[in-house]
Amino acid sequence: MSVRVMLVDDHASMRAGLSMVLASDPEIDVVAEAGNGAEAVRVARERRPDLVFLDVEMPGWNGVRTTAELLRVLPEVRILVLTMFDLDEYVAGAMQAGAHGFLLKTADARELIAAVHACAAGEAVLTPEVLSRVAAHFVRSHSVRPREGLDRLTEREREVLALMCQGLSNGEIAARLVVELATVKSHVAHILQKLAARDRLQAVVMAYRAGLA
Repeated sequence: MSVRVMLVDDHASMRAGLSMVLASDPEIDVVAEAGNGAEAVRVARERRPDLVFLDVEMPGWNGVRTTAELLRVLPEVRILVLTMFDLDEYVAGAMQAGAHGFLLKTADARELIAAVHACAAGEAVLTPEVLSRVAAHFVRSHSVRPREGLDRLTEREREVLALMCQGLSNGEIAARLVVELATVKSHVAHILQKLAARDRLQAVVMAYRAGLA
């Protein structure tokens, strides 16, 4: 079954370029487009996409509000945010609003297609570049909050969480710690359970907000 994708960007040329790239994969079906956040919510209600590619900075509703509104009307939709290096505040806000992944607008075709499949499969799409910028934003804004259950993590789980905050995949974490992939998956599952986090991205946000990353 193909992944039903909606593109949301106020620049028609950007939507056209993304559509052309994604159309090269037979397992991706671009079913709708929108030029702003309010239109995106209306169209998403009608077209019911599996995943939304969302520009973080748009006139009217920005990516943060659009993310929140999309998840309010379609709780199961996956949201993949496109950003530039200088939009840390928007990205941090979108993370807290519930976005499931982030890509730089400089990503190539292979990265875009891989991100769609990973995000649609339930994985959090993170890059070290985006994470490092968001971490710096949390530090600058002094938005540190209580540890929110982080003290319940074991030393090894905290180590795994720290590597998650660097944008490493489960496979990369397994290689770094010289353990089996299944062991890392188990640690990640325990981390999410202890933090009551819906996915690894939310766990990473909690770590940043608590000043642990």
